[in-house]
Amino acid sequence: MTATTRAAAPRGTAAARRPAPSRRSSAALVCLWAGSLAVTAFWWFGTPAATGSTPGGALMSVGELAGLLASFLVCAQLLLVARVPWFERSVGFDRLLSWHRTLGTTVVLLMLTHVLLMILGGALLDATSVWSEVPSALARQPYLWLALIGTVLFFVVGLSSARLVRQKVSYEVWFAIHLTTYVAIFLTFFHQIAGGTHFVTDRLAQVAWIALYSGTAAAILIWRVVLPLVDHRRHALKVSQVVQEGHGLASVWLTGSGLADLEARGGQYFLVRFLTRGHFGTAHPYSLSMVPTNDTLRFTVGALGDHSSAITALRPGTRVQVEGPFGRFTADRATTHKVLLVAGGAGVGPIRALAEELLRRGHDLVVVHRAHTVEGLALAAEFTPSPWLRYVPLAGRRTELGYDPLDPRHLRRFVPDVAERDVFICGPDPMVSAVVRSARALGVPRTAIHREELG
Repeated sequence: MTATTRAAAPRGTAAARRPAPSRRSSAALVCLWAGSLAVTAFWWFGTPAATGSTPGGALMSVGELAGLLASFLVCAQLLLVARVPWFERSVGFDRLLSWHRTLGTTVVLLMLTHVLLMILGGALLDATSVWSEVPSALARQPYLWLALIGTVLFFVVGLSSARLVRQKVSYEVWFAIHLTTYVAIFLTFFHQIAGGTHFVTDRLAQVAWIALYSGTAAAILIWRVVLPLVDHRRHALKVSQVVQEGHGLASVWLTGSGLADLEARGGQYFLVRFLTRGHFGTAHPYSLSMVPTNDTLRFTVGALGDHSSAITALRPGTRVQVEGPFGRFTADRATTHKVLLVAGGAGVGPIRALAEELLRRGHDLVVVHRAHTVEGLALAAEFTPSPWLRYVPLAGRRTELGYDPLDPRHLRRFVPDVAERDVFICGPDPMVSAVVRSARALGVPRTAIHREELG
């Protein structure tokens, strides 16, 4: 790896750290809270005072609030991952995904609360048992059947996203289950308009609620379907070659046109969809393993699942659709001139691209490359030693070495000035956590540690 241009940068061992950029209060988060408060106010002013005069009425009223909030938040949840540029610039895609997961749990709990309170409140008002209330309500309000099916689908999606379940199913199966969310939203929407006490007599409220759902659907259609198809036609990406890089790792080279318009940087990733049998149904996140040129992208992929394991069978000429770039694991986050990069497994890809960009900016780099075997040190030949880059390969299992090369004592031996460096780490979760602990123990500020896990 060579840097064609190098920015002027101060040399020396005591370069001052730049203060980490302060986190702005996100406008997206403000919108979420404001929307939730608006929904609560809509429920409050639209609920007759007499509703709370009986236990059954009070329970059903609170159940309606839970349902309204769940409906608003599920729209917000979808908007967070609709690739809307305003959200991504304001928050960053990684944080949006985190919020999306959190809101998913909140939506499921609110829906459970809504169902239970509506059943309990109805049973009290009708002076009947809970078990009798369910078939009675379904008989009186046939549209509740659709809502029941939609609610069951929501719970199935929520269950599939639980950590224990998620670890036992493939990404493809999980993604297929996740798509039923759209069916669930469609089924549960109509019972709100048809039977919701806040909508049946309020035409303005109906229009506003329909606009909320329609706007969400339009955003998803535009930014997740239409614009990616336009970009796919414009860039015309296709596989040029697939190269075996090491044990369980392969690089996929793509060629296209006008790729500089993507403004991708080292350390970022794309959602990649190969338009061929076995790959067409899902898009997977793959990190760049070189700084893109105007006509070339490269991804170095580890065989971590069914999809990534089948990468080696791709044929040259296969068309490719990408969305992105995403991620903030970039050179912009470095707070000082001296940087330590730590790679493990497939994490060598983004580390290699990040190293290229940091070199161009004039940083002093140490690259620590961890692997179980020498054959696992993929892309090692691309870390060309220079006065500004020192490459430290650490091959071998801990049981074979007799020590942990990433513990504080050994990490300081390999990188004596680690406390003066920013630390960028990418690899398997246990390795990332181990390096973070060692870096903190060696005096690296928390704000100077940047991590990218391959989960």
